[in-house]
Amino acid sequence: MIVVLALSASLAPSPVACEALKSLTLPNTTIVVAEMKAAGAFEQPGRGPSPAPAVPPDGRGGGRGGPAVAPPQIVPAHCRINAILRPSPDSEIEMEAWLPDAWNGKFQFVGGGGWAGIISFQAMVSAVREGYATVSTDTGHKGGNALFAINHPEKVVDFAYRAVHETTVQTKALIAKFYDRPARLSYWNGCSTGGRQGLMAAQKFPDDFDAIIAGAPANYQTHLHAWDLSVAVPVVNNPASALTQTKLTALTDAATNACDAHDGVKDGLINNPRACTFDPSVLLCKGLDGPGCLTPPQLDAVKRAYAATKTKSGETVFPGKEPGSEYQWMPLLGAAAPGVAVGSFQVAYNDANWDAKGFDLERDLKVVDEKVGTIINAVNPDLSAFKAHGGKLLLYHGWNDAAISPGNSISYYESVLKKMGGKQDDFVRLFMAPGMQHCGGGPGPNQINVMAVMERWRENNQTPASIEAFHVTNNRVDMTRPICAYPQIAIYKGAGSSNDAGNFTCK
Repeated sequence: MIVVLALSASLAPSPVACEALKSLTLPNTTIVVAEMKAAGAFEQPGRGPSPAPAVPPDGRGGGRGGPAVAPPQIVPAHCRINAILRPSPDSEIEMEAWLPDAWNGKFQFVGGGGWAGIISFQAMVSAVREGYATVSTDTGHKGGNALFAINHPEKVVDFAYRAVHETTVQTKALIAKFYDRPARLSYWNGCSTGGRQGLMAAQKFPDDFDAIIAGAPANYQTHLHAWDLSVAVPVVNNPASALTQTKLTALTDAATNACDAHDGVKDGLINNPRACTFDPSVLLCKGLDGPGCLTPPQLDAVKRAYAATKTKSGETVFPGKEPGSEYQWMPLLGAAAPGVAVGSFQVAYNDANWDAKGFDLERDLKVVDEKVGTIINAVNPDLSAFKAHGGKLLLYHGWNDAAISPGNSISYYESVLKKMGGKQDDFVRLFMAPGMQHCGGGPGPNQINVMAVMERWRENNQTPASIEAFHVTNNRVDMTRPICAYPQIAIYKGAGSSNDAGNFTCK
């Protein structure tokens, strides 16, 4: 969960009536709705008033408190635009744009997740409340699986990059018309697939955005999904190796006990998992199977989850998971292969009935890279064009992420540095958050005001060396901690509360 704090907005009346935008002619675009929305509680279009979202617990059984109900989300007055984009004969891209009366002069595109297929309304709410003109796209289809892409190659291109780029171009035109001036800065803010979308923009359309926030990016999608199946399919094919949640919790506790104190304080968080060597064999059952031990087949499955998947020639396909994240591994070590991962191979083989049980890394990775990866993957480290126009890139990833291995962000970041000069550059930063799960949540300091950090960086040239992060329980901050620019980590100074960011330093 990313918290965005309020900034001042310019109160300038619009020279163009919102409803008049419906008759605006834009390339390959049909404007379906253009209507003014009064300030008030957020109502999702087509659904009426939305219930207040729950504030989640820490993700490990609510150890820091159970969920609490957040206050209603009040959205400022804005011009709501819904449009359909058809840049190809098989495209049907929905976009939703909100242009606030109290505009801060800037544009924020919010990303999607998984296979997308929806408008990211909640992220739009956060952006428009800060005065941003904001937009989201369904990337050209409905629903959260990959079946839309089978026999529809143009829709694969839409999902990969065209929907975001075309929506960006048309939204900038709408902004310029509505406010009679263009946005002075354009921001991207996304995580997971949204992180991939942001990196794709930096690589393929470097002038689209002035600053990009890319959290836990799924930018090496085909290799991520090949890793998923290399871990999950052996368990599917051998049910004796499946884990239970009780065993995964015991495994998490053992890993945390082994690695927790490496940062100078024992607080239930593994600050730098790669600095600790944890051997899961300590949980091997000594006799009969039990809830707190691992049988030999289960131990093999666990070791695969920790390990990088490699080809027979020794090439690393994708990194493994980190100690501390084990309690979230049921989707990998349970009874079925992850559907999101199966989707890439359904698309590669153009077969909705492709059976993951027959997955073969050497054979299937080659096919999925050729058929899908060349379109969807966003791994080009050359960001020179993005940097040249003043672009800033902020990457972040949670060490407890069980959906996308944290090492992927490190690998991409290091590839950029190598390509761009081999040292930490002033246009890109990576922040690794201890205890954070996928894009947020978890027992660690998981709420980060990344937009405020990026704004100070892009607009005031304040390059972030660290970010203060928060953990909240029942609407109360109960921990603050600095998240240091990689490769530095937060080290306890040895005195004072370990819940106070001021008692840590980045080293």
